[in-house]
Amino acid sequence: MAKAIFAGGCFWCMVQPFDTQPGISKVISGYTGGTVANPTYDQVASHTTGHTEAVEITYDPTLISYAELVEIYWRQTDPTDAMGQFQDRGDSYRPVIYVNNDKERAIAVASKAKLAASGRFTQPIVTTIETAQPFYPAEIEHQDFYKKNPWRYRIEEQGGRDQFIHEKWQD
Repeated sequence: MAKAIFAGGCFWCMVQPFDTQPGISKVISGYTGGTVANPTYDQVASHTTGHTEAVEITYDPTLISYAELVEIYWRQTDPTDAMGQFQDRGDSYRPVIYVNNDKERAIAVASKAKLAASGRFTQPIVTTIETAQPFYPAEIEHQDFYKKNPWRYRIEEQGGRDQFIHEKWQD
């Protein structure tokens, strides 16, 4: 099994698209990239710890590749918005592909360049590619949010994410 970490706004909205894919055994909501060990949601929301909300994906690379995960990631985010995603604003919601090694970095960089060259977006692709930092699972109430709170999850999706995805990725 391998692990991948992606940040793309509120972690609630980043779980379901990965969780439903064959070869993915677990998707955990959490925090990464900050200066405090084991931060709480309130600490991260204060924008004083430097953490980003993210998901850690445990997957079987013989069933789904890292490149496929990156492609799923692009289709969940607005890669032209550096300081938040949809209704979620601020540094803790910025879009980041966290890489564990040079091979993952090369895949992410090539995929980003391909997306930039595709003409799908008129603004620059600003999603960053950064070296993975320690990942801290979020509190239990944030895990599997789309399953435990489908009504509230649906409201979060309707904060612009669903419409954006439909408009940009309908093909």
